[in-house]
Amino acid sequence: MDIIDSLINFRRFLKRRNCAKGTVKNYMNSLKNFVIWLDLPIEDVTNQHILAYIDCLLDKRLRAKTINNNLDGIRGFYNYLQNEEKAVNSNPVKKGYCLRLGRPLPKHLRDEQAQEIFKFIKSIRDRAIFMLMLRCGLRVEEVVNLTLNAIDLKRGQILIFKGKGAKGRIVYFSQDTYDALVAYMKKRKSSKTQNLFLVEKGTYKGKAISVRGIQKRIEYYSKKSGIKVSCHHLRHTMATQLLNAGADLVTIQDLLGHSKITTTQRYCKVSNLRVQRDYYKAMDCVLQR
Repeated sequence: MDIIDSLINFRRFLKRRNCAKGTVKNYMNSLKNFVIWLDLPIEDVTNQHILAYIDCLLDKRLRAKTINNNLDGIRGFYNYLQNEEKAVNSNPVKKGYCLRLGRPLPKHLRDEQAQEIFKFIKSIRDRAIFMLMLRCGLRVEEVVNLTLNAIDLKRGQILIFKGKGAKGRIVYFSQDTYDALVAYMKKRKSSKTQNLFLVEKGTYKGKAISVRGIQKRIEYYSKKSGIKVSCHHLRHTMATQLLNAGADLVTIQDLLGHSKITTTQRYCKVSNLRVQRDYYKAMDCVLQR
């Protein structure tokens, strides 16, 4: 088997399936590292070789999630070889080989912390970006991909054309988010790109801002305010605030674009004031008996 041809064909296969660019890149990097490690033809790999590779990754002290991501790429490649090219009879990467992962609780900001962070955000563009995360629960990639025609100011809603997993959804924005968007859109320089948020300085001025560009901005404000925060913390904060305000869990699931309700239920373990209120109300009744 020509491994180079198979890898190229696999990459094309992923693109035909409309996999996200990040997914394709991660899969190909995983396969590159695996092929370099191998000392035998790819079609001769057995379960024992996969287990030995897992041991190798563990010796490098990679995180369990990183190792599982590597295994996902290799498993996907062998599924392709088995089903599309008919080059192997079975997949040597068994599902049971994945490492067990912890389920850390989502990190979020307290209300006063969120207010403190925004005191340091003087940039009109940056304020609009981070308000979309805090009030609408957008992922950083979704903010980067936002286009001008996705914003409906009259209806107070935003169309996410392609969220995680290539799923679209509609989200709504609050008055303070509306104000931040309008302020930015009035100031936004005309540009050929339809992306909403643009680079404002340097070589790439006028181009669409990147994921890393936004992450650097939140890192800057985190350092300046002394409050540990990331883009995803803002999204988690929105979910927690809605939950505590009495919003239905299914509603929060739709707004966040979660495929499974179990993902959204994790926020119940963080700061569910309804549970707290129910507990003290019930305990008062118990103590009065």
